[in-house]
Amino acid sequence: MEMPNLGMGTFRLEGEEAYNSVKMALDEGFRHIDTAQMYGNEAEVGKAIADSGVAREELYVTTKVNMKNFEQKDFLPSVKVSLEKLKLDYVDMLLIHWPSPANGDNMDVYLGELMKAKENGLTKSIGVSNFTIGLLEKAQTILPTGVLANNQVEVHPYLQNNKLRSYCNQVGIHVTAYMPFAVGKVLKDETLKAIAEKHEVSAAQVVIAWAQQQGITVIPSSTKRENLQDNFAGANLSLESKDMAKIAELERGGRQVDPDFAPEWD
Repeated sequence: MEMPNLGMGTFRLEGEEAYNSVKMALDEGFRHIDTAQMYGNEAEVGKAIADSGVAREELYVTTKVNMKNFEQKDFLPSVKVSLEKLKLDYVDMLLIHWPSPANGDNMDVYLGELMKAKENGLTKSIGVSNFTIGLLEKAQTILPTGVLANNQVEVHPYLQNNKLRSYCNQVGIHVTAYMPFAVGKVLKDETLKAIAEKHEVSAAQVVIAWAQQQGITVIPSSTKRENLQDNFAGANLSLESKDMAKIAELERGGRQVDPDFAPEWD
């Protein structure tokens, strides 16, 4: 199954809130759910999926391996625990959550285990998250040609990550954008609000359409049904070239996620 270009993210969603949000998203038509070991909500996500009644073959599920599980003895066992929590036999995409350490010294080990997860049927596809161009280049020398399918990174109108996205496009690595609304900051932007008003839609729909028209998958999260419905409708919006040009001008290096263990960004 191809990764749907719109998904439901679950970062910062915990417990009953995570369950309810994922269940609502599935009820509203979302078929791509993104989670991670680090989020601590795989069990709730799995229960929501099980309770939704949606057939497994209609779903695309992504999870990410936590840095603490990168050693050979921990990697595959942790993936199996994730599958137990998710109540799934496999995930569609398994990602390395962060390069660790930031310069990727142990990459041979954890990418080797990531490849084993694919070979053992624990995941259909494999990828990475928060990898720079240099780290992607190194990863591609370790993994078989063409197997690295995805790089999940922060992308939104205030941080468009053009250099990295251009590289990914050149080498055939699909980009998934997390934090597409920049924690709500871009939704208050006057340029985006004006474009939204012109099309009689929300700023959120404009952001989703902007990303999808560039071939980017977006995974916004929400705990409110009306916001989920609004996000879902964004996939049907078509922006004009002048709209896209105006949004391109909003780049300001507005990174929202930059922990102390992050790599040196492009």
